[in-house]
Amino acid sequence: MTTLIAIIGIGIFCLLAEIMNLKKIIIPVSIVSLMALFGLNITGQLPEITGYESMIEVNKFSVAFSSLFILLTALLILMSAPSYAKSSKLSDFISIKVFMLSGAVAMVSFSNMAMFFLGIEVLSIGLYVLAGSDRLNIKSNEAGMKYFLMGSFASGILLFGITMLYGATGTFDVGTLYEASISASTEFWFYIGVILITIGMLFKVAATPMHFWAPDVYEGAPTQVTAIMSTLAKVAAMASFFKLITILNSQMLYSYTQVIVVVVIATMLFGNVMALRQKKVKRVIAYSGISHTGFMLMTLLNINSAENNLLFYATSYAIAGLAAFSVILFVVKNEDNDFIDNFNGLGKKHPLMAFVMTIALLSMAGIPILAGFFAKFFLLNQIISSGFIGLAIVAIINSMIAVFYYFKIVVAMYTKEPNYGKVYANHSEYYIVGIVATVLLVLIGIFPDAIMNLI
Repeated sequence: MTTLIAIIGIGIFCLLAEIMNLKKIIIPVSIVSLMALFGLNITGQLPEITGYESMIEVNKFSVAFSSLFILLTALLILMSAPSYAKSSKLSDFISIKVFMLSGAVAMVSFSNMAMFFLGIEVLSIGLYVLAGSDRLNIKSNEAGMKYFLMGSFASGILLFGITMLYGATGTFDVGTLYEASISASTEFWFYIGVILITIGMLFKVAATPMHFWAPDVYEGAPTQVTAIMSTLAKVAAMASFFKLITILNSQMLYSYTQVIVVVVIATMLFGNVMALRQKKVKRVIAYSGISHTGFMLMTLLNINSAENNLLFYATSYAIAGLAAFSVILFVVKNEDNDFIDNFNGLGKKHPLMAFVMTIALLSMAGIPILAGFFAKFFLLNQIISSGFIGLAIVAIINSMIAVFYYFKIVVAMYTKEPNYGKVYANHSEYYIVGIVATVLLVLIGIFPDAIMNLI
């Protein structure tokens, strides 16, 4: 609970700083505060506040994922600084990002379904606003409207599922819900509630067949907002989905397992095949994110021992996404020109940023010795040990397909002639985020136990 209160305090500070004419210190103070909170949270040095145990649960799972979310938010705020430098609504944009972080933390710390729904709505509403924040861009307006409408339907389905659980058990407490999930006398509408919640969460993580919103919203939203959707929002939704399944479907039925297998295969195949056809980098990242969702969903097939694998995969994927978006923002200058052709010759004109993009893409593709390779290795090892050998083969084939569209961007950067009239957004913030993310990808790949031992 201390972490949540500290985050809300940072968000309130951002709003007050605008009133007190301290606009210039909003971003630096926010980043420093979040990094200090990250250090205190991951080392367990924060003082505990008791009395909220019925709503918030602090354990290794919540602490590890909360620390990841805090780190991602700090880097996302730094990366978005050039985009908001001349904005008159700087405090609004930064405070929204911080309050979204509070929603993400609530999504992995809840011990009551009301707190879970509150967290997911705080995160989602912030994204709806930011997706349509470029008011003069019709694509941004379209992205905001699509995301709002689709997200509202998904939230409605989630809420209906939660009411089914309440109808079956008479409580929102996760401990009682867990006991109901393993009881033979549980009312049948409890399982209807589990199905509805699963459908709603499949939308939130952009899994097939609930993925259809992602490519258009990723493309239309401002690039710094797409970075949030692709990193913080996705891994927060996936972590909360995993926690929900451990609570609601502890004795996983055979039929439910088969549904997850089908969704995993469809998500990986659709994401990778569609990514092959894209000419815009943001759409490539969108379909790539769908395929990575398929990989992360495989952790649901072995919920008793997959927490570490999910954390490692989410960390490596999110940090690689940050590195990639730092280069995308550098190249596209927050304009609607994210065609792969715009990356032509980047290796000759800006070799450092080309190197950052290459490391990010290689990590997503699962190339040794980067973090993405070990993320897939640990996950596939777990799946094979659980007896899903066919699924592991499909996952390996999909990883091979992904290499092709990732290398389209790498080839454009290093083998094509540069666009000599091209002007880049030469801001130090993009270099800092890109370098930090690249170093983290290498270090996590060399020392995977640093992440695997957190839970």
